[in-house]
Amino acid sequence: MDIRKLLRTDLMIMDLKAQTKDEVIDEMVHNLFEKGVINDEEAYKKDIIKREEEGSTGMGDGIAIPHAHNAAVNEPAVMFAKSEAGVDYDSLDGQPAHLFFMIAAPEGGDNTHLQALAALSQVLMNPDVTTALKSADTPEKVQAVFADAVAKKEAENKAQEEAEKQADNAPSGDRPYIVAVTACPNGIAHTYMAEENLKKAAEKLGVDIKVETNGSEGVKHLLSDSEIARAKGVVIAADKKVAMARFNGKHLISKPVTSAIKNPEELIQTVLDGKAPVYAAAEGEDDSSSSASSNDTVWGSIYKQLMNGISHMLPFVIGGGILMAVSFIVEQYMGGAKSPAFIFLNNAGNMAFAFMVPVLAGYIAEAIGDQPALMPGFVGGFMATVYSGSFGGAYTANVMSDAKSAAGFLGGIAAGFIAGHMMNGLKKLCKGLPKSVEGMKPMLIYPILGLLGIALVMYFIVNPIFSTINVWITSFLNHLGTGNAVLLSLILAGMMSIDMGGPFNKAAYVFASGAFANDPHSTAAAGLMAAVMVGGMVPPFATALATVLFPKKFTEQERRAGISNWVLGFSFITEGAIPFATADPGHVIPSCIVGSAVSGALVGLWHVSVPAPHGGFWVTPLASNPLFYILAVVIGSVVAGIILGLWRKPVDEK
Repeated sequence: MDIRKLLRTDLMIMDLKAQTKDEVIDEMVHNLFEKGVINDEEAYKKDIIKREEEGSTGMGDGIAIPHAHNAAVNEPAVMFAKSEAGVDYDSLDGQPAHLFFMIAAPEGGDNTHLQALAALSQVLMNPDVTTALKSADTPEKVQAVFADAVAKKEAENKAQEEAEKQADNAPSGDRPYIVAVTACPNGIAHTYMAEENLKKAAEKLGVDIKVETNGSEGVKHLLSDSEIARAKGVVIAADKKVAMARFNGKHLISKPVTSAIKNPEELIQTVLDGKAPVYAAAEGEDDSSSSASSNDTVWGSIYKQLMNGISHMLPFVIGGGILMAVSFIVEQYMGGAKSPAFIFLNNAGNMAFAFMVPVLAGYIAEAIGDQPALMPGFVGGFMATVYSGSFGGAYTANVMSDAKSAAGFLGGIAAGFIAGHMMNGLKKLCKGLPKSVEGMKPMLIYPILGLLGIALVMYFIVNPIFSTINVWITSFLNHLGTGNAVLLSLILAGMMSIDMGGPFNKAAYVFASGAFANDPHSTAAAGLMAAVMVGGMVPPFATALATVLFPKKFTEQERRAGISNWVLGFSFITEGAIPFATADPGHVIPSCIVGSAVSGALVGLWHVSVPAPHGGFWVTPLASNPLFYILAVVIGSVVAGIILGLWRKPVDEK
């Protein structure tokens, strides 16, 4: 789609009067209504606001792109507006927005707003374009800037496509060529950071590379068969499933996505040196198979399968856990256990929380045995969390033999791995069946035998064993002395900074959230949640503080990143510190580990607990001692920030 046809000069506002985000939306929506682009001002505005609630459309660098797909839109259009003073638009970088593009697309169309958004993003990634737009003082000049930018971008895209076509048909040149896939289950940050670092490393090593990304937006830059065929090797940097059978016979190295962020040159060099093992696709494996490869370590495969479950589980944990925690406050301060507000919030939270272990187990199983393993995994996870439950009064489910309590979180993890491998074994047993019954496998054989198998294993083996283990762990946590509580909190909080989203970070979070899931009312479990929370908030806060206290020790780009880390730290988003850790791991990571450990130790010493699995400072009212909760983070962040600032050498930006 040509963005110039949508960017109408008659809609442009060259001197926006609005001073707040809400006023920007009001002024721009009203202008669209007056110009006849929309026929229902309130309906369209409602969808604009709904989109902002899902996540701010303030892209950063002074740009915001509010948009909506709505039946009130008469015709697709993009309205440009400019504010000289700038408006606080909750942008990702925390800076004021000056340039606004409101995209209006009719409902039932062909995703016009998404296409326009993609086109806008491509052009606006060029800093020369944004600079020119800020200085443009007439609608005609805005059109001219975009006409020039779009033409150049189209020429670049066409040249790139031609180069790729010629490369497909031409013999290999002097530069080696490899392909890569980056994928992360938790969003686009890691996926695209890994992509960018692989490209930079390839350029440095004199290597041509094409990177397929598999993030929250789906698969982009899909690798063709010809590209894979002529590649010297393959780099997989993924924490989720990617299509693997297409790489059969290629030298392939498979690592977590953080490996490509931290050590991209090492991954590429391994392929160039021929040290990457040759990938052999399993018989019958298709392109929906797991990303685990022949050169994955056992732990690497287990980690990816576990992350597949955790990534699907987190929304249930966060949403359900926080609503349950809020309900406890309502119970205490607003009417007790019979309060309608408490009953509603507690029931809603419990409903979501009840799905936590079944979803975890189901998607672990799916990562191992693909879709046929999903149902047995869900049922196994459900059996790990239910001792006896009445369903509509029709019957009672007793799902444990010789067990006095639920197998809980650990039992659910076991259920997922058992169900996945059990399904793979069942597939092998059924491989020799006649082709005439091939269609019966997914519709009849796999569901029945898979359910029967996991039910037998859970009822007679897993639940009795893990319920005992679970009772022991709960008892251990509830009887921790102050010294042991301090040590455990210190270790968990420190682990949150070791790899900032990697295996150590996830292991600490899973342990704490698992204890919390087994007994949400336990003060000890809530104390572990407080420890991992403060440990995860320290790295972004520490790097932000260091850039303020020691500005000469950081580049201009790092100082800008430090500004956004104040917001990320407040929200318990540890990944905000990754760019700093990637650029200078030797100084950043040890400093953050020390600061996080200090925060964790203080939480244990002061008996701080937070009955919520996420939220950072947003859930401070839920803490048993809010002041000490905040103080623990502040002290740890100051310790880490000062160590980092004193340790680093001044940078030369000349």
